[in-house]
Amino acid sequence: MFPFEAQIQVGSHSFDPKVVIEVVGPLLTQERIQKIEKVLEGRTFSNPIVLENIYDRGNASAVMRSAEALGFGQVHMIELGEKFKESQRTTAGADKWVELKKWKSTRACVDHLKEQGFKIAVTYLDASSVPLSEVDFAKPTALVLGNEKDGVSPEMVAAADYKVVIPMTGFVQSYNISVAAALGCYHMYLDRMSRLGACGDLTETQKNILKAHYFLRTQASAEDVLLEKRSRGEL
Repeated sequence: MFPFEAQIQVGSHSFDPKVVIEVVGPLLTQERIQKIEKVLEGRTFSNPIVLENIYDRGNASAVMRSAEALGFGQVHMIELGEKFKESQRTTAGADKWVELKKWKSTRACVDHLKEQGFKIAVTYLDASSVPLSEVDFAKPTALVLGNEKDGVSPEMVAAADYKVVIPMTGFVQSYNISVAAALGCYHMYLDRMSRLGACGDLTETQKNILKAHYFLRTQASAEDVLLEKRSRGEL
């Protein structure tokens, strides 16, 4: 489920995460390092968000922003060939910190998630659907949201371990997808806090690997510094 290898790849070279941290760390401010360390404590890859055939790029950006803000580190995007509607909305930098994996078919994404041991909770309204609150998100579970017009595909519904709804008491019958994602992510965060005492669940080894990646993403010259030190035989 953790999406990174033990070694950090920079160009054609591999580096130990501890080496990356030692070399790049002095290039960052203490405030930035403390912020990264705080984020690592709350990070999890146990509840990926899956977007199936989203039409509006602005909605996809908003979903990524909500997921990242609440500690969820991965988004899967299934692109079935529909043309995206462009948007001026941005991820506010969330795309830099969320691991985005794209798929060309629903089946490929579902098979990958199942092989990784995830249950699949699909937002879908029918007689057998249950409130989101009945799902245990302390266990590895992906939350799936569908197309703005048609929702999730029949193929995704068939693959679901849970069909879930976010309760509504007004006249409208559905939330905007970005709102549904924000509510879903917040619920997952609260559920994990209630059941586990924390949303984040990375091991110390995983934190160090992710810390090295975040150091590299923070400092634009970091990769050049590493490669130059390697070329001089200093690493």
